[in-house]
Amino acid sequence: MEDKSHTVGTFQVGDYAVFAALFVVSSGIGVFFAIKERKKASSKEFLVGGRQMSCGPVALSLTASFMSAVTVIGAPSDVYRYGASYVIFGVAYTFVVFLTAELFLPVFYRSGITSTYEYLELRFCKLVRVAATLIYIIQTILYTGVVVYAPALALNQVTGFDLWGSIFATGIVCTFYCTLGGLKAVVWTDAFQMVVMVVGFLTVLIQGASRAGGIESVWSTAHTGGRMDVFDFDVNPLRRHTFWTLSVGGTFTWLGIYGVNQSTIQRCISCKTEGHARWALYLNLLGLWIILFCAVVSGLIMYTFYSRCDPWSAGSVSAPDQLMPYFVMEILGAFPGLPGLFVACAFSGTLSTVAASINALATVTYEDFVSQCYRDLSNRAANWISKALCVVFGVACTTMAVAASYMGGIVQAALSIHGMCGGPMLGLFSLGILFPVTNLKGAVGGLIVGITLSFWVGVGAFIYPAPSNNTRPLELSTAGCNFNLTADGSNQTSVSVSALTSDRYWLADSWYSMSYLYYSAVGFIGTVAAGLLITLLTGESNISLAHTDSNKTLRNCNIKQSYFKGFIHTFIHTQITLVKVSFTKNSCKFCHY
Repeated sequence: MEDKSHTVGTFQVGDYAVFAALFVVSSGIGVFFAIKERKKASSKEFLVGGRQMSCGPVALSLTASFMSAVTVIGAPSDVYRYGASYVIFGVAYTFVVFLTAELFLPVFYRSGITSTYEYLELRFCKLVRVAATLIYIIQTILYTGVVVYAPALALNQVTGFDLWGSIFATGIVCTFYCTLGGLKAVVWTDAFQMVVMVVGFLTVLIQGASRAGGIESVWSTAHTGGRMDVFDFDVNPLRRHTFWTLSVGGTFTWLGIYGVNQSTIQRCISCKTEGHARWALYLNLLGLWIILFCAVVSGLIMYTFYSRCDPWSAGSVSAPDQLMPYFVMEILGAFPGLPGLFVACAFSGTLSTVAASINALATVTYEDFVSQCYRDLSNRAANWISKALCVVFGVACTTMAVAASYMGGIVQAALSIHGMCGGPMLGLFSLGILFPVTNLKGAVGGLIVGITLSFWVGVGAFIYPAPSNNTRPLELSTAGCNFNLTADGSNQTSVSVSALTSDRYWLADSWYSMSYLYYSAVGFIGTVAAGLLITLLTGESNISLAHTDSNKTLRNCNIKQSYFKGFIHTFIHTQITLVKVSFTKNSCKFCHY
């Protein structure tokens, strides 16, 4: 590549217009559904769309909300520094969507619940439900803080906008259309924002590949730079990204996000039929693959473009997560409107994620706390309380973004949060659904052990970052730069290993150095193992077919054996026991095959 002067453009009027259009359309969708559904003033309509959604918009919504600005900005940067092994997440996505659609979804959808944590009260007791809800609220607010901060940082980098002003603008718009239109507004706005994300990525891919010398040049340069060494089968759990950490660890991490997460399940149960819900998940898988492919290729193109002059090492950007917006401004700055399109792409991911999180937080708070304390609320009162909760959580998620500026790389920070909280939650639901013998003491004890283990390793890793021999960032060059390096002449990528290893004790280089993708697996294994052990010591749960009240209640949540055919039928019925839920007014009883 030729020497680069790195003259980065700035936002023009067209860029501001494109960017503003995103906010206007998103807000307009909220206003539309507020007017359209004004006569259906009920919390069920507001929180789950009256359970009349179809698979198409729900699939787009699922993809958009979980492929947030963390993916748009953070994933290309991760590929730029560590290589294209990030693409192996596609394997994890496949397992996660399959298990969610075939194992967890039938239990939640056929039970008729609104909050996934209601299941835990039916299976164990109210204490477990409340504890799980509180963990989910903390997890979601923390994660949402990260995804609000990421695009605000991008906007600050490429336009000079005030960082915190951008954050508050994002929070206000999300809260506005989420509060007005409820879940339907969230889903349809997500669908629109998904289209913006894809168009923004394609613009970067086309122009970036052209500026980098074409696809062949990208492939050749990335291969020479070690970015194409995708399959590393090292089983060492301390390695940051290998085939096993990305596929196995990634499956546990994302299953905690998909399989038992309120935000995902809430949109699935909003579908008109279980078939629509299942198709939404599988169509969503296709969307995940597309966005993942775009992010990885963008990272490779960016590396090729900067293969001889890394702007991070040269001090042109202060953090790796600023590389993608910096790259966009350099290749698209001469085209009015296109930089605005990319920033709109990043903000689309954020708006969809934040809105989905706010709606889910309002749902679990209303269903798990408000409705339990005030059982005689009118539909109108319930609807207004749900809207008020959206405002409260919109404010909470926005202010949480302040702390996100101290969490390091946004990809690792976001997935670490999900891992530490999502793993134990996945383990708790698995104890209830897959192991009917689990009793209340086992569930509570398992959750405590799982949370303790996952937070121990996660917080420890934050205090004692893993040494570079585990993370293994790839080499970056400044040989082709025609401008000065940082003020002290140093290269920012050459972090001294001794600086990381001084004053460290043995846990820092073993337990705390574990790949962040295994945090969820640690929490899951700890929860399930401790739960089953405590159950074994205290006595099995008393689950009997005789506990069911009537054939009618069984039909409401029966998981038919014909549902599991071939391999699934054999595996499910020989390895695990699925529970069937039956409800009475004040209690719940379970039976099994």
